[in-house]
Amino acid sequence: MEVAISYFQKKWPSVPPQVYQDSIAHCIGSHTPLPQWYLLMKGDQIVGCAGLITNDFISRMDLYPWLCALFIEEKHRGNGYPSLLIDKAKEDAAKGGFTDLYLCTEHVGYYERYGFAYLGNGHHPWGEEARIYGISV
Repeated sequence: MEVAISYFQKKWPSVPPQVYQDSIAHCIGSHTPLPQWYLLMKGDQIVGCAGLITNDFISRMDLYPWLCALFIEEKHRGNGYPSLLIDKAKEDAAKGGFTDLYLCTEHVGYYERYGFAYLGNGHHPWGEEARIYGISV
């Protein structure tokens, strides 16, 4: 658990460290389907990560769950690893009784490769706008 917490904190230092500490620690053994946190491992090396959460700091609180914190280490990019994390999040969302999965990003054209469709824009609490995508699970 501490490895996962530390990894997420390093990759997103702008998020207060207590957010990952609290969320990851309390999701283990929880009776609810959200949140879920994933580390993609290759042996004992972390290749990447992602999360499945109720809201990704975005104004569209009517939409959930959200794929968040998708990241693949640079030296492991180009191997199709994002699809492993996305597929796991979709599987867990479906197991949790959800029919759709959402994400917010500034990337254009990236998530379409994985079947996500652009739905519109949303707003972050710090004033930035982000593109919202969705996919059926």
